[in-house]
Amino acid sequence: MLPEEMIRVGLFLAFVFGVYAVAGLFLLEAIARRARKLPPSSGRIRFVRRGAYLAAGAGVLCIAWGFLVEPYWLEVRRVTVPSAKVPAGSRGIRIVHISDLHCDPKPRLEERLPGVIAAERPDLIVFTGDALNSPAGLPIFQRCMRELATIAPLFCVKGNWDFQRGIFDGTGARELDDARERIEVGGVPVQVCGVAFGREIKIPSLLRETPREELTVFLHHYPDEIHAAAEAGVDLYCAGHTHGGQVALPFYGALVTLSRFGKRFEGGLYRVGSTWLNVNRGIGMEGGRAPRVRFCARPEVTVIDVVPGS
Repeated sequence: MLPEEMIRVGLFLAFVFGVYAVAGLFLLEAIARRARKLPPSSGRIRFVRRGAYLAAGAGVLCIAWGFLVEPYWLEVRRVTVPSAKVPAGSRGIRIVHISDLHCDPKPRLEERLPGVIAAERPDLIVFTGDALNSPAGLPIFQRCMRELATIAPLFCVKGNWDFQRGIFDGTGARELDDARERIEVGGVPVQVCGVAFGREIKIPSLLRETPREELTVFLHHYPDEIHAAAEAGVDLYCAGHTHGGQVALPFYGALVTLSRFGKRFEGGLYRVGSTWLNVNRGIGMEGGRAPRVRFCARPEVTVIDVVPGS
């Protein structure tokens, strides 16, 4: 976590705790006044007290929303990427990008996901890592992957939570680890390259060996290799990891991304040089002891249409 992220989180927690501390003190003061049959507080004090109660109540509603609603409220985000490597008059190439399923023992969106993606009629599907929060989530993850692999060619890379071996075995997914595959979509050749988390040293050599005259899609869990990808002439870089902050603030966005670029690539579509970078907010939530909560960072499926253009 970057120092500025630690500061943001500290200020946010201090504000939240401060609101509840003030509301609690006002509540105790009101109870004490009633017990002692003292006269009511002044109008100004009553106004401030109501504000503290409203802020505390709004916080309770936000917590309930983050736990009970938003983790299950899937968004389909659509973006268009022009490329001169897609011939004029072509229908283009539709890529569905998903990331960060973080499967737990109990399913959340994994059972709905294949139907949502199938409705988009993709030419290929890419998954950019972080499959599981615990080994007990493996059957849920693999079942989801098997269904997705029947819709379109499915390419995957591992993320920083993917320490377990064989997570893609028997699913039909094509795992890319310092590897690339060439496919054709409507007569347009596409080079799909991928490098797993922890193998970043392999990225320059892999991209050097990739033909620049063909459309190149690069998969990596972190967005942090964007400058290496741009220097190599990658057309589209798909990443995840940030969760869009997972807990974000309205009009401000992510407090934490755990990327060395901080908020610069927190989520969405970016252009660096001639390279497009799509950072997917992911489907699941951080594992371990972290609370399973999302706020202002809905789970996301990205539909990327690569169309003819300059």
